[in-house]
Amino acid sequence: MKKLLLILLCFPLISLAQQTYVPDDFFEFTLVNLGYDSILDDSVLTANINTITNLSITNQNISDLTGIEDFVDLEALLLMGNNLTVLDISNNLLLNTLGCSLNQLTSIDVSDNILLTNLYLAGNQLGSIDISNNVNLVELNLANNLLLNIDISNNLLLNGFGIGTNQLTSLDVSNHTLLGSLSCDD
Repeated sequence: MKKLLLILLCFPLISLAQQTYVPDDFFEFTLVNLGYDSILDDSVLTANINTITNLSITNQNISDLTGIEDFVDLEALLLMGNNLTVLDISNNLLLNTLGCSLNQLTSIDVSDNILLTNLYLAGNQLGSIDISNNVNLVELNLANNLLLNIDISNNLLLNGFGIGTNQLTSLDVSNHTLLGSLSCDD
């Protein structure tokens, strides 16, 4: 009788374990390979991912990163060489490094990610980006996109800036006294 009572008391706790929806099989398979999940079932136990601070999932053919919003402790996220067209990192407020080069992003909103110091978005299809809230940026690479203009007037800590192979007609870096490397070819 005591065992039955114990099971009945624990059952609600077991069934209430929060799951994070991860619909992209390549993303979930990568999480399985990293040991954060055990089976491909479109979900992962939130408790297994919400304390991860660094996540590198490059060249994994991922096209949908739904679920990344529950990686709330992420400080560094590297996603290079996937097939992402959309990326929502509005819940990842601790990010200081985002590497999402060589994807197919057409837009990205980093306005809530005010702790970003390193932002790498080269080789996407960005037509515009607003980095006015990202005043802590030290490294910024936006090369090989479709940018017509870029406003870096609030990013005075920039030390390295890559903006080559875009469609810019002007670029003002006159107030960027810390800029040690500037690449704006093509």
